[in-house]
Amino acid sequence: MQLLTEIPGLNLAAPEVFIAVAAMVLLMIGVFVGEGSSRIMHGLSVALLVIAGGLLVFSPENGAAFHGAFLMDPFARLMKVLVIIGSGVAIALSVGYARLEDYGRFEYPILVMLATLGMMLMVSANDLIALYLGLELQALALYVCAAINRESLRATEAGLKYFVLGALSSGMLLYGCSLVYGFTGHTGFEGIAAAMAAERSLGLIFGIVFILVGIAFKISAVPFHMWTPDVYEGAPTPVTAFFAAAPKVAAMAMLIRVVHGAFEPAAADWRQIITFISIASMGLGAFAAIGQTNIKRLMAYSSIGHMGFALVGLAAGTEEGVSGVILYMIIYMAMTLGTFACILSMRREDGMVEEITDLAGLSRTKPMMALVLTALMFSLAGIPPLAGFWAKYFVFLAAIQAELYVLSVIGVLASVVGAFYYLRIVKLIWFDEPEQDFVPMASELRLVLGVSGIFTIFYVIVAGPLSAIATTAARTFF
Repeated sequence: MQLLTEIPGLNLAAPEVFIAVAAMVLLMIGVFVGEGSSRIMHGLSVALLVIAGGLLVFSPENGAAFHGAFLMDPFARLMKVLVIIGSGVAIALSVGYARLEDYGRFEYPILVMLATLGMMLMVSANDLIALYLGLELQALALYVCAAINRESLRATEAGLKYFVLGALSSGMLLYGCSLVYGFTGHTGFEGIAAAMAAERSLGLIFGIVFILVGIAFKISAVPFHMWTPDVYEGAPTPVTAFFAAAPKVAAMAMLIRVVHGAFEPAAADWRQIITFISIASMGLGAFAAIGQTNIKRLMAYSSIGHMGFALVGLAAGTEEGVSGVILYMIIYMAMTLGTFACILSMRREDGMVEEITDLAGLSRTKPMMALVLTALMFSLAGIPPLAGFWAKYFVFLAAIQAELYVLSVIGVLASVVGAFYYLRIVKLIWFDEPEQDFVPMASELRLVLGVSGIFTIFYVIVAGPLSAIATTAARTFF
């Protein structure tokens, strides 16, 4: 603690320092104890993430550190808390799966912690170099997570695909950073914004495009989504749940900070790019998922579509739009983690099943699970009064206020089309003949599913406080 007070600004990064030290300590424990420490590592990792979240919530100090490269503000604090929640739940979801699939690796929760550290640095980055370092710290850990099950050919293939395409996107982002630095002479976001306000050249616009392309890959937005379905299907299911939650929140937060922090003077340029990516993502997510039979691939296309809906709010370029994006990511993460808790419960005596048809007749064999999964499907489709409806309502409202009428109409139409494949799952659950029953749910899955279901169904009860928190965070940029 004395070190935190002696180095200027280091107290602002106390949660990151804590996670970095904790991850190294856990790694030493795991090395000396061996593979038998997997379950202990999972529990300790979740506990340490909870402590890091407490450091965030109970240290209200804001400011800049490391010569302005690291920012702590209400926006960063909120998004970091979301990242920690997503990571902690993902680790909890993996406990039973790793035991039953006999692939327990003590390295997995440590890798998740290191990825979480990278994500938190991404959220607070106020400099292109800091942004890139955080992004690569996250990405390198995620590559290994995707291929953590070394005995599975599908997992190895998923990890390789993710690594190759991730390296390509990182290269494009780094090239964009070099262009922006070359034409502005700055890597700090304030310096870049000041230089852009004075003059914008064609080379600088190319730099913005390349940076947005690199970030769009991380949120799996079209046309940089090609890795998502294969990686989601091939990676172990708890890893897929992790990929679908915390990294998306961190990447979206990083995108918001980049466009509103560094590129605000070029809003007319980047809003066109965001609008195109949003339309393409909503369209592909709506139509490509219709023919899917594997539920993890379906969730991959669902994720692509939802990132498109979230970008509708960002395209508005207003405080209401940013607030809508924040609320969308909160609701999206809750719905996604609950859905993956259901997917992890799709286990029979002979192992895991992943086909959508395996959910047939679930209402007769597991009525409570069927009820919550139905609520989650309706919410993902955007049916009122569930949480997913309000997520879309806020981003569409911001787009309409910004006079983006065409984007709003396309979004509503894509939402209607996308409702088809969610309703198909509901039809299977309630009206088809039951398949072989699943084994009883693990306690951690039951807890995650219950909390997600309650949040989704009774969102209107907490809507006011959450909206106030999101609005406070959005005011950081306005």
